[in-house]
Amino acid sequence: MKNIKKFTHFDNNGKVKMVDVSKKEDTFRTAKARGYIILNSQIIKKIKENKIQKGDALAVAKIAGINAAKKTSDLIPLCHQIKLTGINLDFEISESENKIIAVSTIKGYDKTGVEMEALTAVVLSLVTIYDMCKAVSKKMIIGGIELIKKTGGKSDYEKEC
Repeated sequence: MKNIKKFTHFDNNGKVKMVDVSKKEDTFRTAKARGYIILNSQIIKKIKENKIQKGDALAVAKIAGINAAKKTSDLIPLCHQIKLTGINLDFEISESENKIIAVSTIKGYDKTGVEMEALTAVVLSLVTIYDMCKAVSKKMIIGGIELIKKTGGKSDYEKEC
């Protein structure tokens, strides 16, 4: 008999399903994710001086990231709704690299993890920075989206440096 891996998001008939987590215990979960946007020095300067025409780019990006984390299950079809207990989003401006690094930290107490919420917060915050700054220049690159840590559930994870 062949060793066949059973996929969690398919039923016995091969149809897509949402994983049933109803028998799992609620546990404390955390996740941390990061990503970056590369911009030109002119945009970096305008962001630092709060001179982006649309307003405070980092404040708006932070709100967008927080909202995105809260709406992750609406955006990703098979994600569970999670009881989030904390959402934080920080930005670091690296002038030497013309880069803004976004780092999200998400906490929740539920049956499944908060990794997707952490990643979604980073992605939407960076896309919002793009939107806020595109009138200055459209030459921006978003990248490096990654999970750097998770705790709770079956296993913990921390990215090796």
